[in-house]
Amino acid sequence: MTTAPLPPSLTDALGHGPADRRLAVLREIGRVGSISQAAREVGVSYKAAWQALDTLTNLAGVPLVERAVGGAGGGGARLTAAGHDLLAAAGAMHAARAQVAAGWQAGSAQSAALALAVRTSMRNQWPCTVQGLQRSGPLVRVHLQARAPGAAAPLALWTRITSESAQLLALAPGAQVQALCKATAVQVLAPSAAAAAPPLVNQWPGQATRVARGALGDEVAALLPGGLSLVGFAPAGSGLRSRARVVLRVDESAIALAAA
Repeated sequence: MTTAPLPPSLTDALGHGPADRRLAVLREIGRVGSISQAAREVGVSYKAAWQALDTLTNLAGVPLVERAVGGAGGGGARLTAAGHDLLAAAGAMHAARAQVAAGWQAGSAQSAALALAVRTSMRNQWPCTVQGLQRSGPLVRVHLQARAPGAAAPLALWTRITSESAQLLALAPGAQVQALCKATAVQVLAPSAAAAAPPLVNQWPGQATRVARGALGDEVAALLPGGLSLVGFAPAGSGLRSRARVVLRVDESAIALAAA
């Protein structure tokens, strides 16, 4: 039996596996016909459910849900044909991935698979374990640990995301995620300049391994304690050279998270 090819507009939304709460919200809308009830079934807020729909609709490029008028409840929501197609394709992809993953050993291979599944311009990507969450109104600070293979000690880092994103990613201590950061968001300074700069939580010493000079800034690749690599930018004409000691700084809000 053959199936019709998935419309190209839907393929970008398939980076989310069926276990992702975004797709779970969509699936429950199809089952119960209500966005608010779907949110309750998935265990997220109504606002988070709308964020899930907005994200998937933006990725798909076509409406996935439409209003259903009338009925005993006075109306609700239902999936469009594209919404049904997306769920069907996501289920098929999940089954195929599960079959491939069954032949892989757990651990670093799974972390690498997650990284490869996310196509992004962000140069810095680390597999991390969630250590804890600090909630403050609409924001959540997430404490993470990243560990290079064979490293004796992990690297601690923090990110700041919205409460809805934390719900949709199902973040909890022990969860495995991918931390991502643009190279242009990483500030690289000489130790003397870093000492005079305002302190940041995400601030680590390192050793430059490559320096590419440019008129808008010097790109610096550096090795951090524990064996992790990070790419960032120093001011143009920084004078930094390979093997120089540097300090790398990243604001919490510049680190994004991805989960399988």
